[in-house]
Amino acid sequence: MGDGTTEEKLHSILDATTVQDVWERMLDFVLEAGFTHILYGFTRFHSDSGFGDDNDHLFLTNFGADYMKGYFLEGRYRNGPMVHWALTNVGTCSWSWINENFDNLTAQEREVSLYNRSLGVTSGYTIAFQNALKRAKGAVGISVQPFVGTQADADAIWAEKGRDIELVCGVAHLKIITMPMPQRILTSRQREVLEWIGDGKTVADTAQILGLNKATVEKHLRLARESLGVDTTAQAVLKASFHNQMFTV
Repeated sequence: MGDGTTEEKLHSILDATTVQDVWERMLDFVLEAGFTHILYGFTRFHSDSGFGDDNDHLFLTNFGADYMKGYFLEGRYRNGPMVHWALTNVGTCSWSWINENFDNLTAQEREVSLYNRSLGVTSGYTIAFQNALKRAKGAVGISVQPFVGTQADADAIWAEKGRDIELVCGVAHLKIITMPMPQRILTSRQREVLEWIGDGKTVADTAQILGLNKATVEKHLRLARESLGVDTTAQAVLKASFHNQMFTV
């Protein structure tokens, strides 16, 4: 893969204005490199006690609905061996690591591994991204064709194109985390009232500035809290900020 292709893709990612645009350009690059499936995940709310609310995570994938039903909707991702690896590491790791360490995996990790084997998702690489915030975690899993591709196939692609793939996926990740999270999108009015509250204005001040009555401002604050899954307005301001929902253009 020539430098020109990589450079062009990087520019197209940097020019993207939506998460979907970034995702499609990252996906195209990985598929052109020779892999067939990709699963990207990011959260700002991981803690020692776990991942928290699924609605606070961003998952982007071209895996089919059957795989994602078992992996995401049924919660297997929480015990995925490569997910656990990505939580404590930065860089890339071949999926051969799973077989090499299978005897040391927990029962839950083995169950996830066996689930992946049953659907042919066994050969690929994981990239764990560096994050400046303690609770922010991001990673991407890249797979060759289930039941067809082998780890040797994945290794051959990676030997030739891995550095470019890691670069493009890393830039895409950095771009995505600057954008509003799709699952927690606020209306323009909800965002507006939160911004004024976050600026230190009272409900009465905000109502006067926006030409609304206090009851309407309270309604928008309540809806914002519900959308963000929090109990207080202060928590809503903080979470909206984490999700890049504040002062967006």
